[in-house]
Amino acid sequence: MTNSLTHQPVPVVFSEEVREALHEGRPVVALESNVITHGLPYPDNAATARKVEEAVRAGGAVPATVAVEGGRIVVGMTDADIDRFASTPGIPKVSSRDMPVVLAQGGMGALTVASSLVAAELAGIPFFSSAGIGGVHRGAERTMDVSSDLIQFTRSKVAVVCAGAKKILDLGLTLEYLETQCVPVVSYRSDDFPAFYCTSSGFRSPLRLDDDEVIARSIEHHWALGSNSSFLITTPVRPGDAIDGDEVDAAIEEAMRAAERDGVRGQAITKYLMRAVDRATQGRSARANMAVLVSTAEVGGRLAAAHAAYRKGLRG
Repeated sequence: MTNSLTHQPVPVVFSEEVREALHEGRPVVALESNVITHGLPYPDNAATARKVEEAVRAGGAVPATVAVEGGRIVVGMTDADIDRFASTPGIPKVSSRDMPVVLAQGGMGALTVASSLVAAELAGIPFFSSAGIGGVHRGAERTMDVSSDLIQFTRSKVAVVCAGAKKILDLGLTLEYLETQCVPVVSYRSDDFPAFYCTSSGFRSPLRLDDDEVIARSIEHHWALGSNSSFLITTPVRPGDAIDGDEVDAAIEEAMRAAERDGVRGQAITKYLMRAVDRATQGRSARANMAVLVSTAEVGGRLAAAHAAYRKGLRG
């Protein structure tokens, strides 16, 4: 006699606006909640989250900021939700490996890029926007420090719109990893792979596409070919908001030496290096960070709208 277990589905709760948009086939863009809890202090963090959502709307789509609370995945945070997350100290950053435990415990959790992809796919949202993705860290040949974002890209059928990866990473190895895992990388109206608040990483993008509908068709073809992975679309920060790449590189190299001396490693290294760059640029990188969050969200909204229109045309 064999016993079979029926797995209980993870509860996913939608805001009314997001539920209606998905039901009607209108474009929706998922957004991470980690930027609310682990970025600026309150109330600036809440104001920034709303600016990002407004940018998605300006692009023609409905924003759906995702989080975990009360044993459920919340898809489409309300203003009250955003304020509660923005003003509550100690909310943990939850990556995809942490989600089952945090859901089981019933607490609050702010979702990262990786866990937001899990939530978006479960919710049936094909688009996600983030300022910058994780990647292969500098010195990874010694530390094996590779962001879970890259692993999740191989598992989640979601189109990801971003401004490339942070310059504190080894961007050459990040691109090599994405190529090895057959994750498409397309730069939107740019020849280069961007580096967060730097317009270029110094590496050419594998592919460039300028037409919104061609991108929509490419995404659908990627999944129709049997791929169960993400489709990565990069868009550079606006030139007026960008930070000079050489200036950032100099700050990173100095900070890497200091981190090695101070024994900073693992998850702590990203925040350590980003703060060092912020000090070196007299706060300009923090302002650029906010600008790229908004500009990427607007492009995400526009491409999601083109994708929704293309899908509607396929259905006739």
